[in-house]
This record gives sequence, C-alpha cells and structure tokens, in this order.
Amino acid sequence: MRLADRRRLFSYGIREIWRRLCRRSAGIRLAVTSSALQVPDRLIVAPTDLRALDSFVAEEILEDRFPLAGRILETFGESPFSIELPSRAFAERLHSFAWLRHIRTNKTEATCAHARQMVSDWIALHGRRPKGIAWEANVAAERVIAWLSHSTVVLQGAEAGFYRRFMRSLAYQVGYLRKIAGCLPEGETRLRLRIALAMASVSMPARAAHIRREGIRLDRELERQIMADGGHISRNPRAVLNLLIDLLPLRQTYINLGHDLPQKLIPTIDRMYPALRFFRHQDGDLALFNGASSTPASELMSVLRYDETAGKPFKALPHMNYHRLSVEGTTLIVDTGHSLSAELSRSAHAGCLSFEMSAGRHRFIVNCGAPKYASRSYRQVARSTAAHSTVTLNETSSSRIVRSKFAGPILLGGVSEVEVERWDDMHGNDWLRARHNGYVREFGYFHEREIGLNVKGDKIKGHDRLFLPEDKGPETGPFAAAARFHIHPAIVLSRRDEESVVMRAPDGETWIFAAPGLDVLIEEDIFFADVSGVRPSQQLVIEFSPPETSEIRWMLRRGD
Repeated sequence: MRLADRRRLFSYGIREIWRRLCRRSAGIRLAVTSSALQVPDRLIVAPTDLRALDSFVAEEILEDRFPLAGRILETFGESPFSIELPSRAFAERLHSFAWLRHIRTNKTEATCAHARQMVSDWIALHGRRPKGIAWEANVAAERVIAWLSHSTVVLQGAEAGFYRRFMRSLAYQVGYLRKIAGCLPEGETRLRLRIALAMASVSMPARAAHIRREGIRLDRELERQIMADGGHISRNPRAVLNLLIDLLPLRQTYINLGHDLPQKLIPTIDRMYPALRFFRHQDGDLALFNGASSTPASELMSVLRYDETAGKPFKALPHMNYHRLSVEGTTLIVDTGHSLSAELSRSAHAGCLSFEMSAGRHRFIVNCGAPKYASRSYRQVARSTAAHSTVTLNETSSSRIVRSKFAGPILLGGVSEVEVERWDDMHGNDWLRARHNGYVREFGYFHEREIGLNVKGDKIKGHDRLFLPEDKGPETGPFAAAARFHIHPAIVLSRRDEESVVMRAPDGETWIFAAPGLDVLIEEDIFFADVSGVRPSQQLVIEFSPPETSEIRWMLRRGD
C-alpha cells in the first residue's frame, strides 16, 4: 500500500474511532439527562408502512419460528432475544422489529398479544442499556420507525402498564438517536435516523417548535445526501427506493396532521422519482450497481403508485454518474462514475464502466449484485470488478477493497477520473464512450469502453480498449485481461460457434452475442441478487493479452 493511501486510511480510522467513542458515550450522556426526558402519555398517529406484507412470516412467528435474513430460528417458547442468534444479519432484522408489519396480515387478539410479549421481552432484556447490535444506529432508527408505524398492532388491547413501558422505551430510544446523530458518517443510515426523528416528532405529542426543528434538521440531511439529479450519494440505486419507502409516509403524516412540511421534503421526493425510474429495467427490477440487491416488486410498485412526475427516464444522471441508452424496449444502463469519498465507499463496488442490458420483459446482461444476507467473503467477491460486466486486468479490481478494523471495508486507490462522451451519429444511433484510470497505477493502462445502441433498438455494438498514457512507453507484459458479461439466471445460453452465443429468455425473446475473430467462452458464474438468495448462473468471457491484443469488439443483436 502506498504512503498516501496509508495516510488516508489512518485519517479515516481516527475519525471512525472518534465516532465510536461518541456513540458509546451516548448512553452515559443520555443517563445524565434522563431525568429531563419527557415521556408522552400517548401516540397521536401510526404512520403508514409501504413495505411488503407476508402472512406466512406472521404465521411462523406465531408458532415461535422466525424466518429472517435467510435463516429460520425456532425458539421452542423462549424469547428470541434471550438465546443465541444464527447470524449478525438475523440479529439486525430481529432487533429492528421490521417484521412487525407482517402481523398486520392477521391482526387478531392472539397475534397482537404475541407481538406485545416480544416487545415487552425486548424492553426487559435490551431496552435499558444502549449497547450491542440492538443499539447500532441503523437498527435503532429502523426500530423506532417500526414501533411508530405498527403501534396499532403492539398496543391493541394493551394494559395501561405496558402502554407506559412502551412509551417510556420509545422516548428513550428517540433520545438516544438524538444523542448519536452527530456521531455518524454521512450515508443512508444518518439520513434514516433523521427520518425516524422527524417521524417521532409528529407521531408523539410535541411542541410546534420541536417539530419545526426536527424538520429543519431533516432538510439539511436531505440537501447533503440527495443530489441534484435525485440520486443518493452512495450511488446505490436501491438506496433511492429504500429512502422513498420512509419519506412518503412521513410526507403524508405531516399533511394528515396539518403540520407545515419541511421545505425540502416534497421537492426532494419529486427529484428522486426520475432517478428511481432511470434504474428500472424492462422487467421492472432495479439495476445492480454499488450494493443494490433484489427488489421486491410489491415494494417498488407501492412507491411508484405515488409518482406524480411520471415521464420517460432521463438519458443520464450527471451527478450520480450513470448513463442510460434506451430504444424500442431495449435498455442499457452504464456506470460511468466512482465513489464520491472513501467513507461513502464502504458498500460501493469496483464496477466502473460495467453495464446491464434488458430487452422485452427480461434482463439479459447484469452485474452479480450484492448478497443480502451472505458472509463477508461473499460480500467481498460481489464488490470486485470481476463480479461486474466490464474488463478486468490480471483478476485485479479497478479500485482496491481495503478492510480496516476502524475505517471499515473501503475502496482505496484505483479509479479517480472518468471521462465521458455521449453523441448521436448521422443515422440517429445513440453512442457512449467512457474511460477510467483505475488500472494506470498498477498496470499503466487506461480502460476505454464504447457502446452504441442503434435507432431500432435491435443491435448493440461494443468496443473495449486498453491504452497507455501519451507520455508513457510500453509496459512489460503480456498480462491477462478478461471482458466479462454476466448473464441473468433466467436466460438460457446455447453456442452457435466459437465466436457467438445465443441468449434465450423464458418467453422466447432471443439475442445473439458475438465477438468476431475472438473466442467467446461460457463459464459458470454466481448471481448474488436473487430474491431467493445466491443462485448459480453463467457468464460470457472474452480473454485477451495486452500489449499483443489491446482492444476487442463485440456486438449483440436481436435474434429471429
């Protein structure tokens, strides 16, 4: 690791140590001021939850089986909060109480009493000491939103004693979120925390001045994190959906109660919708870039139902740095950017110049996506350049993933500059050319990718080129390069000849991938972003060796 990278890593580590100390001291600071903590006697409203409901999950929980985060835990009558949990992801989902929404599918006295008992267990076992996974910022913020949104489930038929304990715990958690708000790095968690505090301010009895203050703080965070093109600073397409799922009920709650809305709330929501549509493929799912995983169709549709800005997706998101080429039911989405800062890169992927392609009602070429509940090693693989539909050199990522005890798994070095050109040729075909410098430091080469979509939407031409800076002589070589095209698991591949492969969708939609003069290999692959979990899939690979072969051409055309 270079000296400059070591210094940056050290600097990020120091800041993270301070943040951790700040968060750990929050409990002490809250205890000092707890005598002044005002506990409301009731809730005014239960905000709507737009997330998908599943009656199966409700039935399983009623039988003391918890299907969360890809695991099933059977408790045999014990509280799930008092036994060892199967994984960290499971613990986060359990302590977040997001699963309360499923109880609404069968809101009987028995199911509400069961949910109330689990809330009571949590308060007794974890509610008095803010430490551990249960009190991590993302989990605590999600729990506050869940308790507010599903209070009708928890409080239905509740005795006065439980009601008071519930309100006292909720007030304590809201106070904790206020204490740690300044201890978090910028990112989705900090914005969700501000959403939770704003939601609590209007859902619980509060002075008008307090409601305005929380609204102003939310405004500031929205301004910091939602860019001018409506994208989130993480560059994760799924983050836009996740945040809208919480922002829409918050907006409606302000309106229903007659409060003045935060000034930035409605303009921000209106700006985010075009960004969400930008990343939507022909099959309705979102593109898999920078930590995005599978998207439940019901959640996406529940958010799009409130879209008042309906129109064609933009051709580019210039602040988020993505381009979209779309004609006659064929869509390509290309990543032409890099992480805005190392701190924001904790979940970012090294996929610069990767693209995804969909046609008809199916995705054909994708990135591998991010696994929702997989191990650290799987998450590391998913972030690598090789897990994206782009070019890799010597199986090396274009930006290095460095794991630090304090700074976290950030991206260092690699891509720092991306140049982009977009134009229509004389025939009306749409062209995009972009280059990045991610391989210059280690291999001496720029990677340039050119993609063109014809005016009929039935032909795509691609050109990948590796070239040296003008002031640099030839590098010693050769070394291995590979252009990968990851295929969605629903697509069936069959070979035509050594240079071309047929890609067939379940409904018969067919595309032919060809690379004249080159061998197109079909290799086993893994798809991380399926709703059912990690799935086997296939990939097309073109291998070449610079400097002997420094550029390749490939094409896709719709079959008969």
